[in-house]
Amino acid sequence: MELTLLGTGSPLGLPRPDCPCAVCARSRGTRARAATALLVDGALLLDLTPGAALAAARAGRSLVGVRQVLLTHPHDGPAVEVPAGLPTAGRVPDGRELTLISGHRVRAVAMDSPGTGYEVVSADGERLLYLPPGGAPAGLPENHQEPYDLVAADVTGRPDALARLRATGAVGPGTEVIAVHLDHDAPTGAELDRRLAAAGARAVPDGTVLYLGEYHELPEVPRRTLVTGGARSGKSVEAERRLETFPEVVYVATGGTREGDPEWAERVGLHRERRPGSWRTEETTDLVPLLAGEGPALLIDCLSLWLTDVMDRVGAWDDGVWEESGRAALRERTAELVAALRATRRTVVAVTNEVGSGVVPATAAGRRFRDELGRLNAAFAEECEQVVLVVAGQALVLRG
Repeated sequence: MELTLLGTGSPLGLPRPDCPCAVCARSRGTRARAATALLVDGALLLDLTPGAALAAARAGRSLVGVRQVLLTHPHDGPAVEVPAGLPTAGRVPDGRELTLISGHRVRAVAMDSPGTGYEVVSADGERLLYLPPGGAPAGLPENHQEPYDLVAADVTGRPDALARLRATGAVGPGTEVIAVHLDHDAPTGAELDRRLAAAGARAVPDGTVLYLGEYHELPEVPRRTLVTGGARSGKSVEAERRLETFPEVVYVATGGTREGDPEWAERVGLHRERRPGSWRTEETTDLVPLLAGEGPALLIDCLSLWLTDVMDRVGAWDDGVWEESGRAALRERTAELVAALRATRRTVVAVTNEVGSGVVPATAAGRRFRDELGRLNAAFAEECEQVVLVVAGQALVLRG
């Protein structure tokens, strides 16, 4: 199956007309994107956009052989005037299947929001799933027959759609995921590529031609990632974003609950509201058994609170206890954690604080915590495929 992406942007395109935002300002030249439209084997056009014929010509393709034009957006007619020679554009009722003269079978997939998705199967059995902007499949079977070869979807706008597809087996390890309907709410350039790669997806320029079944290297999702940064840098958001396309996630809250602390309760509440409802939360500092066990991806937030708890337990705040036994006990607990991380088979994203770049703490205990957290971060990072520093909400990849 040959797939030509005539456009990969949102319905309004990118940059949006007359929009002064930073993403639109940077989306020029090769970063500009027309509204998403897909040409399948020169015979099927999914979505009709302004300039479709010209976009096809630029990609070295033609619309002359198109036998069916299908719309996904929530409207009854074409978004633009149909070019001469093209069949009338329309939508297929949910669940209905068409067989085209070209040999393609097309089934309309129900969405959880206005719009229609399409499953396309070629005469050779290659399978494509194309989803509309802002949409995720509704009522998916628990066990999908076989993974799609390629999924084109609104990955940045609806990451949970990809999580649902993975949960049912519709997206497997060999499925190529292409991000389309890209809007100015997502970053552009290298930051977009990095963020999509963490989700096992990628973006391509307008006019790209893809061949289903052709070997290609899929984005490699890091199995162990450490996200560090200062207070309110956006590190927790970055960590959560990395796992939002996973079907299952265990959120490990190392801070626990604090009776009579309304500020802490507010922080915990904000984190819970931000997380997908399908995520499970465990409040514990006992990380070694979690890392040693089997199960879904872990998001550990954060190592700083884990260290605080361990230092409490070993009496590290008392100078005498620290010298007598605390230092050795802490080193042992840290070594156990790092060894468990090295051996784990689970996907892990851990958050920690970067405290060594600010004012030197005034107390010996404060300096001790700063030093030990720096050592813990370094040891933990050494076992991670990717290490990310977040500054002012911007992720800087230090490794991987």
